[in-house]
Amino acid sequence: MKTIIIDDERLARKELRTLLEEHDHLEIVAEAANADEAMEAIKQHQPELIFLDVQMPGKSGFELLEKLDPVPNVIFVTAFDAYALKAFEVNALDYVLKPVDPERLAEAIRKVESRNRPESNTAQSNRSLLGPHDQIFLKDGEKCWFVTLSDVRLFESEGNYVRVYFKNFKPLILKSLNALEEKLDERSFFRASRKHIINLQWVDHIETWFNGGLRVTLKDNTQLEVSRRQAARFKELLSL
Repeated sequence: MKTIIIDDERLARKELRTLLEEHDHLEIVAEAANADEAMEAIKQHQPELIFLDVQMPGKSGFELLEKLDPVPNVIFVTAFDAYALKAFEVNALDYVLKPVDPERLAEAIRKVESRNRPESNTAQSNRSLLGPHDQIFLKDGEKCWFVTLSDVRLFESEGNYVRVYFKNFKPLILKSLNALEEKLDERSFFRASRKHIINLQWVDHIETWFNGGLRVTLKDNTQLEVSRRQAARFKELLSL
């Protein structure tokens, strides 16, 4: 798994690199001392995993994540536990406190591995598409989330914004539904209408609706229509 260490302290990077030598499946392809260096390294190496400090000169680790699309797996390595917990109190993001405990580090790595289940050869050949096991970073005002896409049941267009529904949250992000659709794997995320993209894993049941369309009920009891134009493709995907 290609890995980048991002920390402004040289000794902290050296210590983490030494600890990661115990994990043969991790290949450290680069180090970075700030967010700008990290952006370049991530563009060049396309890592599957980054170890990221929170507070650095210039942009913080959180600000770096806002600029990444897609976001690789992230483990925060920070001395600021209260800050990290407050910023990510409702999400699945993991973090390790400094000084780094080897067992705690190993546990965090295992969590990342569990999220990275092997994809099919077809999926691997098109890494630009985001599937259910990929993660996205969301920010709405002062609230931040690091979300696994399998937890997202619905994307809903609101003009130039998209509302993202997961768990009990529905943050609004500055992105059009059309732009989002281009990044999502259509085998998992289906454009039901001009207004909605649904996660097919969340479909509970389907019924015929007016004018040749369909009505879909999700597992959280949300109901929405699949347009007549999209109904045939929807049936094909679900083998109806």
